[in-house]
Amino acid sequence: MKKAALFISLILSIHSFAQNLSTGYWLGRTTGKLPSITYSTGDDRLGSAKMGYLDSNVLLKIVDSSQSAYVVQLSKYHTAYIDKGYVKQDSLLKEAKPFYPSSSIYAKGTDSCYDILSINLEEHLPYSSRMEINPSKIILDIYGVKSNTNWITQLSSLKEIKNIYYTQIEDDVLSITIELKHRQHWGYSIGYNGKSLTVKVKRQPAILDIRNLKIAIDAGHGGTNTGAEGIKTKIVEKDYTLLYAKTLSAILKKTGVKKIVMTRITDTTIDMKDRILFHQQQNPDILISLHFNSANDSLINGSSTYYRYIGFRLLSQAILNRMLEIKMNEYGNIGSFNFALNAPTDFINCLLEIGFLSNEADEKRIKQTKFRILVANQIVKAINDWLLQCKK
Repeated sequence: MKKAALFISLILSIHSFAQNLSTGYWLGRTTGKLPSITYSTGDDRLGSAKMGYLDSNVLLKIVDSSQSAYVVQLSKYHTAYIDKGYVKQDSLLKEAKPFYPSSSIYAKGTDSCYDILSINLEEHLPYSSRMEINPSKIILDIYGVKSNTNWITQLSSLKEIKNIYYTQIEDDVLSITIELKHRQHWGYSIGYNGKSLTVKVKRQPAILDIRNLKIAIDAGHGGTNTGAEGIKTKIVEKDYTLLYAKTLSAILKKTGVKKIVMTRITDTTIDMKDRILFHQQQNPDILISLHFNSANDSLINGSSTYYRYIGFRLLSQAILNRMLEIKMNEYGNIGSFNFALNAPTDFINCLLEIGFLSNEADEKRIKQTKFRILVANQIVKAINDWLLQCKK
């Protein structure tokens, strides 16, 4: 069996090499858990900066490689990188078309919490998206596409999508603009359904009351991933994130919140991608990930909040403001943060670094039960503050 597998692997390698010689590229498909494309191979502890996640089975034109990543030709003027472990060779396609035409665009409301937009295409092509605010929009760029879209159907059942239009921003890049009715982005997901690229846009809840929200709480780290350690008492981050998560859950229940999702309730090792997939299945309205910070300089202290997308910033600002109210120093509100649980566009998310375990004063407060209850109450107040802003 091993010899047969090696032989097949050799044949595929030879085929790939021959194809690359004749066309200058070879064709692959995305595979695995949450394949993502990145802007570069630059790396730090959070990994390369992501353009975004892709659906599985997306066609990729591979034009080069580094030690760990393939270079993908998205369009004439755009390249990206993808980890080699998330690409399988397409053994059926010999050559990609110079471009693929788009067809009709169709948008409708559903009986659930979504409006759905479908863009008909001939192939599963790569894409990226971004959020804009003031006014709120979703911009979807599809690579390798020329427009042959002659109509956009928008049904009256739409409740969050206000308007849809497209622009051929480059010869082979089609940009779809989705205008939203509300100030706050509530999340969206992108994937293929047959030959249609589908965008599921989450609607703003009809009643903006904390008791009606589904709130997810992520206790950072866990199991073999211990996190930071206290400077004096040597307390471990994974233990205290769980204590704070359980306290927040209890305060939310006392407030009247009935739908609470916990990433973990015990000292469990959970891979970051499994956390994302779990919460995508649970579909919360908001997710708050709790952590404690650490620095080489023991004088550094304070609270900080983190978001990836500008459309999710309001919640992170509200939480930081409430942390400053209890006399935590400000370490900042940090955007474009490349943390795994800030990466999903599916739901509003915020990472809260409550304080620094590497700072003696912060560590002393973090250990106190009364401070744990105080932080939980401040987060609840912040969610209510944020909901008031959503109503404006």
